[in-house]
Order: sequence, then structure tokens, then C-alpha cells
Amino acid sequence: MYPIYSTNGEWVAMLHEGRLYDTLGEWIAWLDDKEVYNRDGQYVGFLSDEARGTCGRILRERIRRNKPLRHAPPGSPKIRPPSHAPLAPLFAELPWNVMDVFEDNADIFRYISELRPDWED
Repeated sequence: MYPIYSTNGEWVAMLHEGRLYDTLGEWIAWLDDKEVYNRDGQYVGFLSDEARGTCGRILRERIRRNKPLRHAPPGSPKIRPPSHAPLAPLFAELPWNVMDVFEDNADIFRYISELRPDWED
């Protein structure tokens, strides 16, 4: 398991087998290479590669390009995350055009995307 932190050092998620889980073990997102998508397939940001591959942040450009919705993989069962994570490293300041998703828009992992097609019977 690979800890994900916010820029201020708070442990916010775990990366395990290409999926992102919150600190309670609930599946909240998945990765396609370094790109992060929420459970609805909406683009969230990208995984930064920091601290020599031992941890990371989810970042995105402030002015983001629209990406098409992706088909999400099948749901994932809840995992048992560790009770705590290692102390976060000191992260570099972000440039003006990049934002930390967990600090500025963490709710993107919780709501249902407006881009998702409506249910039809």
C-alpha cells in the first residue's frame, strides 16, 4: 500500500493495486497509468511522483481540460487500511497553475458526476 497525502501533510488515502481508497478502506477512485478517475469515470487529476516513489499527492491543473468519461472497473470490496501512515515528507510548493485535489476539491470523490448518463429503465 502506498500512502497519499495532501500538501499540508495529512494522510488522506491509500493506493493499492491501481485503486485509491480513503482512510476507512472505501474505494474512491482508480488509476489509468498516472491519471486518476473517480468511481463515475470522471477525470480527477494525476498522481504525483514524490519522495522517491514512497508516497504521493493527487494534483491537477487549475484550468483543466475536459476529458471524456471513462468506464470504471467493477466495484472493489472494502480493504483494511493500516491504522496510521508514516509521517508525510515535506512537499514542495505547488506552482500557481497546479492544485492539490484533496485540499481544494476533495468532494469530487463523493458526489455523483453530472456528466454521467441518467438511469433509464
